Amino acid sequence: MNHSFISGNEAFAHGVMLASPAVISAYPITPQTTVVECLSQMVADGVLDSEFIYVESEHSAMSCAMGASSTGVRTFTATSSQGLLYMAECLPYAAGGRFPIVMMNANRSVALPWNIYGDQRDSLSQLDCGWIQAYAQDAQESLDLALMSYRIAERRDVSTPFMVNLDGFHLTHTYEVVDIPDREQADEFLPPYSTENRIDFDTPRNLCFSAGPDHNTAFKLSEHAGISRSRKAVAETEEEFLAVFGRRYTGLTEEYMCADAEFILITLGSISGLCRDVVCSLRKSGVKAGLLRLRYMRPFPAEEISRTVAGAKSVCVLEKDISFGFAGTVFINVCAALQNAGICVPTLNKIGGLGGRDITEEDIRDAFGDMAEGKTGIGFIGMGGSGV
Repeated sequence: MNHSFISGNEAFAHGVMLASPAVISAYPITPQTTVVECLSQMVADGVLDSEFIYVESEHSAMSCAMGASSTGVRTFTATSSQGLLYMAECLPYAAGGRFPIVMMNANRSVALPWNIYGDQRDSLSQLDCGWIQAYAQDAQESLDLALMSYRIAERRDVSTPFMVNLDGFHLTHTYEVVDIPDREQADEFLPPYSTENRIDFDTPRNLCFSAGPDHNTAFKLSEHAGISRSRKAVAETEEEFLAVFGRRYTGLTEEYMCADAEFILITLGSISGLCRDVVCSLRKSGVKAGLLRLRYMRPFPAEEISRTVAGAKSVCVLEKDISFGFAGTVFINVCAALQNAGICVPTLNKIGGLGGRDITEEDIRDAFGDMAEGKTGIGFIGMGGSGV
């Protein structure tokens, strides 16, 4: 185990290196660029034995990854923002083809206005494309997710592409001490990739084919079942990860002081650290505050959310996203989960961080204050509480 002071992007690159993908298709875009730069250097230095392919666009990057995966090898690519939207046509192809590609997305606002700073509108706009989606909190989790994502995606009962999301700049470009596993540990945890879902001239099969009305639904149900089975795969993979590396993760969600909480904040990504500090401070002043961090958005942790907030007086979803004309995408998913579980609790949606605008400790305290007052509805952080 090596302790290094590195950025979130570098941490993720080290995780990918330890996973040993055979093909990396790369097209740079801020704030993802340093991931593929780091991997390119590893290939050049002989540290990583991989075919590093410089492509002409993000669309080509995903097309290349699909082509490589269809030959039966492990693949990786990365993107961000407009780049993710440019490759959006290819995402359901990868999912429908059941190619377990791993992709890192550096969360960044989408145009217009043009903006290079971080919010989560890019990845959350692609929740329906058939990919598993995880959201890292810090650099260590970024590296660990790079390894775990391959183990989960490549399981025969899952066989689904995996998107790992890192908050742009807040996580991709900030530095912290990270434990980098040894090669022996990584190889013990992640076996070589093998699959029957590949081009094979000895036993030919059809890949990426057409299916009409009589058969199309069956393939979509199979795709849905793969993501649904990833719930179990996440839990089992994290137990295996703990046994090898000694670090524990908590499944699709992570609770902090929620057992007796009256007011629970739900969020995802790097802002969770500051939210945890606020919860701790409020607890010291007698407020029964709690935090529920969503580690995964697909599969969606509906059962975990409903179980955690069932006894709360109020819930607030804080997110860096908006589905224009209605509410935040995370909020919509949370409300659907609560409705399906028959849980009636006042819900509040706080939208902030768009275009990289800071979410402050005061903003988070105000959200808890609004919960205590029984407020509901949708409001923008840092805009005087104006709703939509």
